[in-house]
Amino acid sequence: MGLVSMDVLLRNARADHYAVGQFNVNGLEWFEAVLRAAQEEESPVIIGVSDRLVDYLGGFRAIFQIVTSYIKRMEIVVPCVLHLDHAHTFERCAEAVDAGFTSVMIDGSHLSLEENVELTTRVVHYAHAHQVSVEAEVGRVGGIENGEVSDMKNADPDECVEFVKRTGVDALAAALGSVHGFYENPQIDIKALKYISEKISTPLVLHGGSGISGSYLAEVIHAGYSKVNVNTDCAIAWRDTIKHYLEEHPNIYEPHTILHKGAEAIYQVVRMKIREFGSKGKARVLL
Repeated sequence: MGLVSMDVLLRNARADHYAVGQFNVNGLEWFEAVLRAAQEEESPVIIGVSDRLVDYLGGFRAIFQIVTSYIKRMEIVVPCVLHLDHAHTFERCAEAVDAGFTSVMIDGSHLSLEENVELTTRVVHYAHAHQVSVEAEVGRVGGIENGEVSDMKNADPDECVEFVKRTGVDALAAALGSVHGFYENPQIDIKALKYISEKISTPLVLHGGSGISGSYLAEVIHAGYSKVNVNTDCAIAWRDTIKHYLEEHPNIYEPHTILHKGAEAIYQVVRMKIREFGSKGKARVLL
């Protein structure tokens, strides 16, 4: 099927009460691991690229070419989204759209509501003209983001409803207690989540999906989240697997041998998360 826009996938997930996983990539081996897991689980998937890593990975056009090359070589048939995560300017979103990304997130959560609406609306107009979906954020997800510690600020539910109606975004990251990075004790405001979900038809996004137990994930997905972002769980599995492999094989030095072990760990995490999100087999409905 190749690359598709995100809005159709999330609206189907919302209607059928499951979530589509966004798995952020941090290196070349991530791409193949995520795609292979999604294909084997017959699940739609979102490949997320954090704006802070775009240049490290070769730039927008190189990333697009890498993803499409893998899809063709691996004969991937499940629906895939190439998504720019946490961009803070119109220019970066436009550059991603022009390069072939099929979805972008404009993060104006650090701005006032009016400024966030203005910036997001501008991105929506440009992206929709190119059949690209747009995600935005209201409130602030806590934890470590873009290498910096971010203070948590829960979104005002009524502001979320107003924001969606005024901007026309395809997905909303409503920050309601989740954090990037490690969880000690997740405290998502499920009452507010349900309220927002009942007021708008736009799919909601959970940022900071790593470290949340399967039972709690099921609860928040049922309450309204249709997309769950995962990065830390994959990164930790990659690190720990490589660390243990090098400890057990101190004479191994070929990079592709070492990195393959880390990629296998990512693959296993993605498969597990897909099952927890309830998206296993859902690609059949979308094909």
